[in-house]
Amino acid sequence: MLNIPKGKKIILFDGVCNLCDSAMQTIIKHDKKDVFRFVALQSDLGQKIIKHLGIDTQKTDSIILYQPGFAYYYKSEAALEIAKHLGGIFYFASLFSILPTSFSNYIYDYIAKNRYKWYGKKETCLIPTKDLQAKFLD
Repeated sequence: MLNIPKGKKIILFDGVCNLCDSAMQTIIKHDKKDVFRFVALQSDLGQKIIKHLGIDTQKTDSIILYQPGFAYYYKSEAALEIAKHLGGIFYFASLFSILPTSFSNYIYDYIAKNRYKWYGKKETCLIPTKDLQAKFLD
């Protein structure tokens, strides 16, 4: 299908959102097992993955976790699944999975709806440093 590394979980994120950028930097810093790869939703590959999965971009526009050949998650489920794989203090975020998905998605949607107003927006997607280029798919 797509040129995606085997055994990696793909995080599709809003490449122009400052909050999303900060979250990706945090994930990279704490991804000790090198589990994740990153793709901006706005990129050609991001759009191909979204189309392949059949995701309605009207339902989510900020984060999708794709586990090729297995499943995909979006909104609060994606955030909780990512936290679970980071371990450490982030693992405790998975305790929020006991909440009804509709409730956690309501909170997620509220933050996502206001993210540009609260955290700002870039003109272009993040360009990774040479050290981080292997983490980003193009």
